[in-house]
Amino acid sequence: MEIKILEERTNPLLKRHELRFEVAHATAATPNRDSVRTELAKAVHAPKDRVIIERMNPRFGTAITRGEANIYDSAEAAKSITREHILVRNGLKEKATKAPVAESAAAPSPEAPKAEAPVAPAEPAAAPAAVPAHEKGAAEAPSHAKAAAHPPSADAAQPETPAQDAAAKKGKAHPKKE
Repeated sequence: MEIKILEERTNPLLKRHELRFEVAHATAATPNRDSVRTELAKAVHAPKDRVIIERMNPRFGTAITRGEANIYDSAEAAKSITREHILVRNGLKEKATKAPVAESAAAPSPEAPKAEAPVAPAEPAAAPAAVPAHEKGAAEAPSHAKAAAHPPSADAAQPETPAQDAAAKKGKAHPKKE
């Protein structure tokens, strides 16, 4: 693996040196981020914990990978300025995992089992008597039974538009086509 630095810029506001690099890996697969960080740290004479690789892109059909890296003045600056997911990719921070809150709250503790009072044997209950739909309350009757029990009122058959009103007066609800 051979690293070549293509461009280097100093960024004093963010306390870092920004690099563009190229890695030639003629006989091997694309190198992992950790091995490139190690080689890059050797090339720029900086500790590995201050070298952060932003991105690495292998070139299709070639054994060359190009990327961008930042070398910070201190490890604290690197951890405070760099985005969290980039720190996770570089192995400087553990990925935050969400704790399953619902499972821990819903599960009772196995330490204190509840003592239950003895239950007297219950008498067998009689099956409920079938009640006809017309005798059931409104809440218990099925929706199709309500429609059959209550026919539409005479007010519902009134015409809604003046044209329908005129046709109703003549005795023809729907004029026939001849």
